[in-house]
Amino acid sequence: MPVQRSASAVEPASADAVLIRRTMAEIAPIADKVTSYFYALLFVRHPELRALFPAAMDVQRDRLLKALLTAAEHLDDTAALVGYLRDLGRGHRKYGTRAEHYPVLGECLIGALSEYAAAVWSPETEAAWVRAYTTMSQTMIDAAAMDELLSPAWWHAEVVTHELRTPDVAVLTVRPDQPYPFLAGQYTSLETPWWPRVWRHYSFASAPRSDGLLTFHVKAVPAGWVSRALVHRARPGDVIRLGSPVGSMTVDHKTDGGLLCLGGGTGIAPIKALVEDVAEHGARRRVEVFYGARTESDLYDIDSMLGLQRAHPWLSVRPVIDQRAFRRLPDAVREYGPWTGYDAYLSGPPGMIRSSVDALRGIGVPSHRIRHDAVEEVLVAGD
Repeated sequence: MPVQRSASAVEPASADAVLIRRTMAEIAPIADKVTSYFYALLFVRHPELRALFPAAMDVQRDRLLKALLTAAEHLDDTAALVGYLRDLGRGHRKYGTRAEHYPVLGECLIGALSEYAAAVWSPETEAAWVRAYTTMSQTMIDAAAMDELLSPAWWHAEVVTHELRTPDVAVLTVRPDQPYPFLAGQYTSLETPWWPRVWRHYSFASAPRSDGLLTFHVKAVPAGWVSRALVHRARPGDVIRLGSPVGSMTVDHKTDGGLLCLGGGTGIAPIKALVEDVAEHGARRRVEVFYGARTESDLYDIDSMLGLQRAHPWLSVRPVIDQRAFRRLPDAVREYGPWTGYDAYLSGPPGMIRSSVDALRGIGVPSHRIRHDAVEEVLVAGD
């Protein structure tokens, strides 16, 4: 989920935040060595924990660093940090993480940091990290404990239909083995039977349905273990696992403002879900969709989007074809408008999200009205 700084963020930074960010700045150029050392400590001291992790650790190493950077950046912003950590705590349940694992992880984390940030490490720095990690881990532990009372750690889901829209894009519909509550615009993590303990994020491509079925759009990418398995190997009858739904890119139905939606590639999936959500609430608010693709054939869901446009006069769908990695999408948005009173929803490749956020801010859309998947999750979403 995107972590957005709240209006109550404390400035200037606290003493602990200064020390922690100084540590992060010190290790940033050698982050791969730090994270490798962390896992070496963890698996040597606690070999029983190796089974909780995937066989290949490359993406896992990257995720650890991104989580640390995000937490460090928002250390003084309690509202933003707590929301982020609660999602992490709930998400960790599917890996088999238990409360007693967190002190072990903290011990090895501080061991790795003290080894590679020796130039800025001090008793005060270590104390700051201990305090911060204790608070953050307890937030995750509490969130996991509360979530355990409400939902399973994961759901099994049977593939019901598998439709290959292009040579590398498939639309999958699955049936969870028990009720799966979520909101349009959210995403979840998927694990296939062919790559145990390897989870990737995918957005829901429809609003909640009365039959309980869930739909995902998946693009196979080079060396993408999960995406290639889902596109080229999965068939009806196969069973995958789903994590809990997360994400805040949802519609506020207490307002009647317009929605400005930008979807690039398979990023059209949550945009389609948002359109269906508005329709199901019976609203007549304006929804403007810009559907970006590199080629005309990449507009794999244009027929269903145009079908929604025909059914709902408040909806406009504009395809934007650009072979230069969605660079025309922000320009196309600037040509229309003004977008005063609109909430913006963005979903697609990281570069598209970054350029679109800049463009929207440049034409006066306030940051608090721009919602999108977290870029750090998008980086591995189609893996």
